Amino acid sequence: MLKIFKGIESYKSHRGACVTTGTFDGVHIGHRVILKRLSEMAQQSDLESVMVTFDPHPRKVLFPTQTGLRLLNTIEERLERLESCGIDAVIVQPFTLDFSRTSALIYVRDLLVGKVGMKKLVIGYDHQFGKNREGSIEQLRELAPLYGFDINEIPAQDIDDVKISSTKIRNALEQGDIQTANAYLDYCFNFSGIVVEGDQRGRKLGFPTANIEVENPDKIIPKEGVYAVMVEFGDQKHFGMLNIGRNPTFDDIRHGRIEVHLFDFNKNLYGQKLKINFHARMRDEFKFDNADALVEQLKKDEKQARSILI
Repeated sequence: MLKIFKGIESYKSHRGACVTTGTFDGVHIGHRVILKRLSEMAQQSDLESVMVTFDPHPRKVLFPTQTGLRLLNTIEERLERLESCGIDAVIVQPFTLDFSRTSALIYVRDLLVGKVGMKKLVIGYDHQFGKNREGSIEQLRELAPLYGFDINEIPAQDIDDVKISSTKIRNALEQGDIQTANAYLDYCFNFSGIVVEGDQRGRKLGFPTANIEVENPDKIIPKEGVYAVMVEFGDQKHFGMLNIGRNPTFDDIRHGRIEVHLFDFNKNLYGQKLKINFHARMRDEFKFDNADALVEQLKKDEKQARSILI
């Protein structure tokens, strides 16, 4: 079972640690190459496999006025993904302005070696760390013999020939390319939100929808359009179709909405927390001449979504 520690100071181990460190947003297949190597090396050396990650995302602290940060995972989602990665422990280090001023030397010597007990460090080919990202593989190679740890650097070709990155996945989602995003993640992109009251227009059309208010404002939302999705709440799972957009047929352009219609389901979900798993994007959002034309398209959407999902 994955052990979770809040802050480096709270971590305790009596057998030393094999460590990797970074934000790991998305926990995508490139990240999992690093985590697999981490776990293997830890087992070979009878060490604990430990990831040091950060919350909130460093960009929110370093550039507080900058807008547009869109995360693939909330910290809760990241920890959930890490449960299946075979590592022993995750340290969630609170990222503050004071912590951001920690030099690379102090981070390695005093925190990773001194507090965590690092004996081995596993890093990706482009890893940088410490104040102003001043730490580099060259500096790590200088520090390793001084402070008694080994370095294992994973080259780009071992992570993936296309150099998978969280940025590429975000770009795919913003373009509505769910297939590419899911392939890089190796799981269905998802977000969670609370069902809030809507205008009940869908119910009048024969397609009742749950209006979703996404919990975390920094969570990335895919491009507007119609998607085939699988929805989880409680211990239930239901297939459905979801619209992200502004209901142009009814000139509802006040703000973007997220509405999901669950197939073969017609119960009150107000206040429920739903997890939306994206399987495919089916089309753009259109303005139809009237409600009847919209209903005909919704029937086609449901047929297409069922063929994708079931």
